[in-house]
Amino acid sequence: MKSKECITIFNRSIEDYHIKDDINTPVSNPFEKGTIEHLMYLKNWVDTVQWHYEDIVRDPNIDPEYGMELKRKIDKSNQHRTDLVEKIDDYYIDLFKDVTYKEGALLNTESPAWVVDRLSILCLKIYHMQEQVNRENATEDHKIQCQHKLDILKEQEQDLSASFDRLLEEIKSGEKRIKVYRQMKMYNDDSLNPVLYKKGNQ
Repeated sequence: MKSKECITIFNRSIEDYHIKDDINTPVSNPFEKGTIEHLMYLKNWVDTVQWHYEDIVRDPNIDPEYGMELKRKIDKSNQHRTDLVEKIDDYYIDLFKDVTYKEGALLNTESPAWVVDRLSILCLKIYHMQEQVNRENATEDHKIQCQHKLDILKEQEQDLSASFDRLLEEIKSGEKRIKVYRQMKMYNDDSLNPVLYKKGNQ
């Protein structure tokens, strides 16, 4: 799956979320379970919900208990997001499993799925920056500044899309290798986070 298809699915997920614009709305994935499309849609839905968690938790007048509840949700969402990235990488690893690498084939700085992750977030940035450009109660200066940022984000999306598609072609041709380092998150692990394992020994 190349960038154009990913972006189409991401934008659909974002539009679907904003029908209710509610962090408690359960995901209703339109794609068949087990497909890469289902995985891409879910990935962006998780990103979209987390985007709004991050907005809400920055309210300076937020109730501390609710703020802590949201922080826990953000932590859980981050873990889910990382898990989904790894599943997307599994798709690309399987897609290119029969490729014979050329001598001297290089590694990219990030795996295909982490580029997908960046594309998903870019779609969210573009959507919400467009909202600011269209905001009726915003000043003209605010709209002009946001339009400038929006133009840059769209250029970034084009550049990242082209780079992603080129990476896939280079992997397919054996010019680049695909290699994934599985997550080694420490703060969620009772045996690696000192605050948690010290507490367990008390």
